[in-house]
Amino acid sequence: MAPRSSAAAPLPVLVFDGDCAFCTTSAGVITRRLRRSPDDYAVQPWQHLDLDALGLTPQECDEAVRWVDANGIPDAGHVAIARALRASRWWVRPLGVVLVAPGVNALAARAYRWVAANRHRLPGGTPACSLPPAA
Repeated sequence: MAPRSSAAAPLPVLVFDGDCAFCTTSAGVITRRLRRSPDDYAVQPWQHLDLDALGLTPQECDEAVRWVDANGIPDAGHVAIARALRASRWWVRPLGVVLVAPGVNALAARAYRWVAANRHRLPGGTPACSLPPAA
């Protein structure tokens, strides 16, 4: 695990697991292809952030991607992804709206949980990506 620093993240910020190769690869795609500019929002691994300042815990960040908006309000999982998409380039914004639309929201939540639970098996994933067993 990378050492934690006390760096405050600019807000809004998409917070991902920097120890997970699948998550890091996905964050790279968001950074390079989806964001309009670095000023839109930050994309940072939780291991490099002051989580207390963001109102997050390491366990929360290990379980799901997090979005903290400009007002400091956090979201998780598919909702976090939807928020990032809505803050991105024009052509992906509709997908961010659809992910949380009635009728799609529950399916998107289920799909996100499956991806999170199986991220070590997905392309780019490694054994370090697997989540610890539920207590």
